[in-house]
Amino acid sequence: MKKKSTFSLRYRKGSTLHLPITLNVVLISLNILLMVFWIVILARESAITSLTLGTVLFALILVGLSFYLFLTIKEVRLRKQQSNFVDSVTHELKTPIASLRLYLETLQMRELEPERRDEFYKTMGSELERLDHLINQLLEVAGLDAIGQHYEPEEIELLPFLQKSAGIAAAHHKQNLEEVFSFEGPSVVLNTRRLILEMIFGNLLDNAIKYGGDPPRVKVEILIRPRGRIVTRVIDNGPGVPHELRAKIFRIFFRGGDELTRKQKGTGLGLYIVKTLVNLLKGRVTVHHHLPTGGSVFEVDLPGRAG
Repeated sequence: MKKKSTFSLRYRKGSTLHLPITLNVVLISLNILLMVFWIVILARESAITSLTLGTVLFALILVGLSFYLFLTIKEVRLRKQQSNFVDSVTHELKTPIASLRLYLETLQMRELEPERRDEFYKTMGSELERLDHLINQLLEVAGLDAIGQHYEPEEIELLPFLQKSAGIAAAHHKQNLEEVFSFEGPSVVLNTRRLILEMIFGNLLDNAIKYGGDPPRVKVEILIRPRGRIVTRVIDNGPGVPHELRAKIFRIFFRGGDELTRKQKGTGLGLYIVKTLVNLLKGRVTVHHHLPTGGSVFEVDLPGRAG
């Protein structure tokens, strides 16, 4: 049974676009070849009406095949993303469960010194928090459109809010807030629902530490733009996001690379949640390369005003 599931996993991961692309290219080539012969033969016989109808028919077939190729590629890519997502979630669930089981069995089997026992309890609590975070993310994705709807919008001073969110992110990664984060910018106010804002910047600041350098350093900038727009820039000192992935990282299930070779834990849901919620607030989120020092710059453009 185990061998069968392993084979299934390898088959699913090994699926590629080669077969559907090859088939569609062959069909499109044959269609073009038939069209050329059709035009040549009817042109010689001066059958203008048949020539016109035949050309239109072949053109429609060509368009249909091209559209089918597009849908096939899109479907295979979606399946691959879903496969990565399932693998990622499975790993994220199994790792803390296995850790909790090991610590619990150790505590049951023998009496430990108080310091060692307290260390075990602390680690078990951390693993439970990790499980809770994963489950919350999955639930959030299922109901993004309704998040925060039972809360009334309020006036939120952005800088203190970001500092508090950064403190939570630093504590989660066992980092010192003052060593990791620096803040710069004027006093501004956003009129929005606090929960939505917490989820947006909670994900971005957490990622900035997670994918930052060693040690991580994160700069948070606030800028006032014309027409009542407030831009928040989260700048890390990591390797940055490759140019070809910048438009893809906000898609659901997307994570760059393969689950077996990826160094960082995650499910590929965080940035999808960020983009969805930013759009809900009539804003825009983008990612750039930080020049000249390197790293990533995530920019969140939201409606607001000077404080």
